[in-house]
Amino acid sequence: MHQAHFPSLHFPRLALMALAVALLGGCASVPSTAPSQPSTALPTPMPAAVDDAELRKRFAQWVADFRATARAGGIGEATLRSAFDSVQYLPRVIELDRVQPELTRTVWDYLDRTVTPQRVAAGQDKLLQVRNEAEAAASRYGVPPSIVVAIWGMESNYGSNYGSTPTIDALATLGFEGRRADWARAELLAALKIVDNGDIDREHLVGSWAGAMGQTQFLPSNFLAYAVDADGDGRRDIWGSMADVMASTANFLSRAGWQADKPWGVEVRLPTGFDYGRADTAVRQSTAQWAGEGLRSADGQPLPEFADGTILLPAGARGPAFLVGSNFRAILRYNNSTSYALAVGLLAQRMTGGPDVQSPWPRDLAALTRSQLIELQTALNQRGFASGAPDGVMGPATRDGLRRYQRSVGLPADGYPSAELLQRLQQR
Repeated sequence: MHQAHFPSLHFPRLALMALAVALLGGCASVPSTAPSQPSTALPTPMPAAVDDAELRKRFAQWVADFRATARAGGIGEATLRSAFDSVQYLPRVIELDRVQPELTRTVWDYLDRTVTPQRVAAGQDKLLQVRNEAEAAASRYGVPPSIVVAIWGMESNYGSNYGSTPTIDALATLGFEGRRADWARAELLAALKIVDNGDIDREHLVGSWAGAMGQTQFLPSNFLAYAVDADGDGRRDIWGSMADVMASTANFLSRAGWQADKPWGVEVRLPTGFDYGRADTAVRQSTAQWAGEGLRSADGQPLPEFADGTILLPAGARGPAFLVGSNFRAILRYNNSTSYALAVGLLAQRMTGGPDVQSPWPRDLAALTRSQLIELQTALNQRGFASGAPDGVMGPATRDGLRRYQRSVGLPADGYPSAELLQRLQQR
């Protein structure tokens, strides 16, 4: 029997108390289904004292156990040495993973911050700089250069900020902490395969604190599935090769269902008497059917031909309306946020000379805080409009419960939360 090999572990002095939180409280947590979703669990209280040697021993043992698992999974010894001989526990990763932001942001505030005139102008310059690579990707995958460049702009501000956190360290920290252990272990193994395949070395395998990598922020598993060696150098390099960045991003969208020669969507005018409850992802029908009900484009041009178009009301009945199709849903596969997908579409549209949103946003409406959303969900449940467990997240169950309440009191059933609705729900 061989004695377990413990790598050289680096523990910043301030890491010890944070690591104790992971040891004593993280292992029983249920992992999130998606890495971008925040935890709804409260942080574990910090213990009064921690034994330095015990902390080092436990993290070292976790690394040694995972090392054995990776070896059994076919990862080579050279890769294991480079990955784990100097692996570090990163307490800041745990802090960021457990954060529960109280303040939320309206869609117009998000767009004001992300689709700025400066980012539009920079995107136009970048479209020219990477024209050959982007057009080659468009020819191969059917995704317009403007969409790929818009994602590049959203994810890393056109490559100027894609993170400097060592991916191996971040994922080992998350795997050891335990809240999302299964997910983190799978992504860490994928990261090791990337190094083992020779696409990039451990030193340059960097990205965000949550494990997303490169100029358009692929998780390691998505890199293995979608990254492309477009420049033919034998490596898939989404850090330094613009040909690989453009092709990999376009390949992801293509595999997510992008339809060539179709737009992401279009701003529309809704007919008088429209049932706002039908502005729902579950309600899909052809453009001809929507037009037959009186739907028109905001600029008077013909509507795009969608087989399964959906009405999107990101700010409720008082805000702009959009008809979106399968390409919008493909962007959601990249980042499951309506605000994000809308920002990508509008940034691409404006980069190529298209219009901004024409209808005004209801800027007098304030976003509910997380605590207020919990109060709203609690009040809906108490009134008999089931909206799921109160967690401060506006998911489908909450939106459905809110719509049923709005209908019951004769309000437009747009499912949009507001302070006025919360106050009305809390009145007895």
